Amino acid sequence: METRRVTVLAGGLSAERPVSQASSEGVVGALRDEGFAVSVVDPGADLGALVAAITDSRPDVVFNALHGRFGEDGTIQGILDWMNVPYTHSGLRASSVAMDKSAARAAFAGAGLPVATGRMIDVAELRERDPFEGSYVVKPHNEGSSVGVEIVHPGSNRRAAIAEGWRFGRTALVEEFIPGRELTVGVLDGRALTVTDITPSAGITAGFYDFEAKYGQGGSTHHLPANVHPDTFARAMDLACATHRTLGCRGATRTDFRYDDTRAAGGPGRLVILEINTQPGLTPTSLLPEQAAFTGMSYGTLCRWMVDHAACRT
Repeated sequence: METRRVTVLAGGLSAERPVSQASSEGVVGALRDEGFAVSVVDPGADLGALVAAITDSRPDVVFNALHGRFGEDGTIQGILDWMNVPYTHSGLRASSVAMDKSAARAAFAGAGLPVATGRMIDVAELRERDPFEGSYVVKPHNEGSSVGVEIVHPGSNRRAAIAEGWRFGRTALVEEFIPGRELTVGVLDGRALTVTDITPSAGITAGFYDFEAKYGQGGSTHHLPANVHPDTFARAMDLACATHRTLGCRGATRTDFRYDDTRAAGGPGRLVILEINTQPGLTPTSLLPEQAAFTGMSYGTLCRWMVDHAACRT
């Protein structure tokens, strides 16, 4: 049997380039150990050069290990559709909607799934007044890995400084701040893996699951399976599958939640969808590989599964 050729897309142009590079290092090694012939392409701004590089590598499958804009927002997916090359993860429409937090919120709300109260605002409004009376979160609507996310508490006087330093366009998504814990659930096509409870490390991060908590050494502790109310555990698993279905995702995704158990008094608390990640981090210690390992799937087997479930969407 001829060895299958896999071209891994790594690096890219987004603010999450270091995340992609870390993911791709593990993926390349695992796929080679699994017996694939692997080449690596680092997409730049020249689309003609990118198409030529992919064509020259003659892939049977493209493994998309990119993160952030131009990698998981539908852009590269559209190029690969046009090239008629099978690729891992979700297609153009699901990727673009998931990356646009405002559009994803609307899709989830329309499907009856729980989201935090929020809206898009002009950043100029943030300079003038607080959009919520209590604590709130300010985030770019089209970045991943918590890039640009800020939490504003009453009396902090940070609102104007955030607006002044904003570099993510004229608008921002603002949502009510949900106290409590951060939960996440990985999904492989229609199957939820388990629930992880994420605790950011005090003194290292900004007090929430920010970029440093996700990728910094000792930035957070992962507890799996999460020690939460059984009804909450089951609901998180169901909601992760529902978000996957609602956007028409393929392959692997990971849905992140806020879980407010501060007033639960021993019962299930409030569970709110934050976002769905159509390109979950894939370092060997990332959340999705951790959950796969918990279910008995090794890192190499997970990477092979993604290649085997690659598809051409044209």
